Amino acid sequence: MNFLLRLLTWWNSQTLGTQFFTWRKGVLVGEDGQGNRFYRSRDGKRRWVIYNGETEASRVSPEWHGWLHHTWDEPPTERPMEHKPWERPHQENLTGTAMAYAPAGSIRRATPEERRDYEAWRPE
Repeated sequence: MNFLLRLLTWWNSQTLGTQFFTWRKGVLVGEDGQGNRFYRSRDGKRRWVIYNGETEASRVSPEWHGWLHHTWDEPPTERPMEHKPWERPHQENLTGTAMAYAPAGSIRRATPEERRDYEAWRPE
């Protein structure tokens, strides 16, 4: 079943064409904390990522994003970025998931107690 998913869909890791291209022309550069693997072509002109699990672009950390888009030449494995003490760790975009941000008073809050500050408008 896993073979059919990889053959017919691109959102379940890599397709067979991508796997063949990566095997033939790719050089592994590194891996991030989520298990995503980053490659470059042998001539260094192309860069790409093979996601570990669901294909979601926001799962790529800022360090690797900069390398993928040729913002800097050295990958984070060779030259790690300096992080400020006030920076939070990278988090993927949670929009559309159960863990998405819901402001106070939102009907998406889990329990009615968390929604108690909402008062419906009534005409006089």
